[in-house]
Amino acid sequence: MKFARYGEKGLEKPALVDAHGQLRDLSAHCEDVTGEAFESGLFEKIAALDPESLPVVNGSVRIGPCVGKIGNFIAIGLNYTDHAEETNAPIPTEPILFNKARSCVVGPYDDVVLPPGSQDADWEVELAFLIGRRTYRVSQDNALQSVAGYFVCNDVSERDYQLKREGQWMKGKCCPTFGPIGPWLVTPDEVGDPQNLSLWLDLNDERFQDSHTSKMIFPIAEIVSYLSHFMILEAGDIVTTGTPPGVGLGMKPERYLKAGDEMRLSVEGLGEQRQKVVAFSN
Repeated sequence: MKFARYGEKGLEKPALVDAHGQLRDLSAHCEDVTGEAFESGLFEKIAALDPESLPVVNGSVRIGPCVGKIGNFIAIGLNYTDHAEETNAPIPTEPILFNKARSCVVGPYDDVVLPPGSQDADWEVELAFLIGRRTYRVSQDNALQSVAGYFVCNDVSERDYQLKREGQWMKGKCCPTFGPIGPWLVTPDEVGDPQNLSLWLDLNDERFQDSHTSKMIFPIAEIVSYLSHFMILEAGDIVTTGTPPGVGLGMKPERYLKAGDEMRLSVEGLGEQRQKVVAFSN
């Protein structure tokens, strides 16, 4: 199944994406698309419905973030060997963890706003997932049972804040609009093997990232298990799993986002994002 959320910011409604790509309203059957809803049986409840019986969402509507009521927003750094190499970073022997702020989350077609004075904002297409049940110290063999669904994330990063200021990476990862997610949350039964998905990103119609999740250093099952040995993962937490090569930081000379740019990005089977880059305005 493919879930989505539509409507004005902060007022999004839940929807199902039918076989024809139409949005079908789920408001009569669930309050929102959240980790807690999956923990309470959302998948089983919606699977029992005939999608054709649900009202079609007519007209042009904003597509919001595909997950509501997000808990922690956890990210994995340098999870593709060739991305680590292009940024002159050591190949990690354990997953590198950092946080993104929930306040940076926006919809897949919302503008990305450069913070005041930004010169080094960068793009990162990533496969992300939603935790659908409380998880602690789970084995890798059982880890994927905790995943409620997968989605596209653009881990937008201000490299000056991330790398040239003292402290942790999250300084460059949490600016407002730096976490577009969606358009869809796709359930594991439809995704199949999460390590068998292509992913790509275009900037101004030029392909910059083009890779495959089979090239991850740490696959999804290992990430979930690893995280759960350091913290309790709660239903509603989301995790983004690292980007492949092709980011602006890795280019010679380096290239970064500027107002007027447009990004398009996708992970196979999870839909496509498109964002315009705009300057900060009061």
